[in-house]
Amino acid sequence: MNEPQTPREWLLLALNDYGIAVLVDHGHFLEIEKEYSIEIEQNGIFKLRWKGKVVAPFQDLNELCHFIQQS
Repeated sequence: MNEPQTPREWLLLALNDYGIAVLVDHGHFLEIEKEYSIEIEQNGIFKLRWKGKVVAPFQDLNELCHFIQQS
């Protein structure tokens, strides 16, 4: 398997590694479990949203995935 090259590819790999299900893939916007969604910005920031409202921006994918798992 090739190493991920884009923020989106890294995000998908991290979600998979943490066992977080992607329900709908809109390209730069992913709907995931627990009513969360993630917006992938070009600058490598991942905006976590819950029911459409921004919860927090993340740069560290481990922190993002851990936050989702703990909620």
